[in-house]
Amino acid sequence: MDHSAPLITAFLVGLLGGVHCIGMCGGIVGTLTLGLPSATRDRLAAQLGFHLAYNLGRVAGYTLAGALAGAAGTLLLQIGPLQQAQRALYGVAAVFMIALGLYLGGWWQGLTWLERVGSPLWLRLEPLGRRLLPVRTPWQALGLGLIWAWIPCGLVYSVLIWSVSAGSAGQGAALMLAFGLGTLPNLLGISLLVGAAARLGERPWVRRSAGLLVLGFGVYALWQLFVL
Repeated sequence: MDHSAPLITAFLVGLLGGVHCIGMCGGIVGTLTLGLPSATRDRLAAQLGFHLAYNLGRVAGYTLAGALAGAAGTLLLQIGPLQQAQRALYGVAAVFMIALGLYLGGWWQGLTWLERVGSPLWLRLEPLGRRLLPVRTPWQALGLGLIWAWIPCGLVYSVLIWSVSAGSAGQGAALMLAFGLGTLPNLLGISLLVGAAARLGERPWVRRSAGLLVLGFGVYALWQLFVL
């Protein structure tokens, strides 16, 4: 598969999976906004600085997780014969792309089990995030975003598992970075009450289109795996 295709797909998954992002993170963003001093809330430029810091931390958290997943994939490649290990990881990535496409399109919600898998880690991290509330400085917002990037989320975890097959820590980080950048328009939109960005993902045809796109990449990847 073209090396740029996974990055483009990961970006589109983040962009078009907007309803899920708003549902999972909208409350966090709302808490961050309402906790700001009234003088900051009244000034759009000041509020934007806090939200940019929060999202920078969140995307940095995704990127770090992607690097760890990509590094884990590199270690897995060393366990057995290289070619067989590569095909196995590629197959896992293809299956998860198909599952993610079904999940995004709203046709199958089986990936929600991934959220339960991440719950033990989140129970340890969540109290750290609470200590940063209410947010009074952009540095606190940055730290909050970095911690809340690890919130159990089937969408995030699916792309994270996909990044295991990326081939290296750098490529895994790039995949999750692309995904994180894709989520920015929706979350910044809801943060600043810009309805157009937030409403984009609410349209059923948008989610279904995103699901079909990712599903198509997964099917194509499986076809390559068995034909080549």
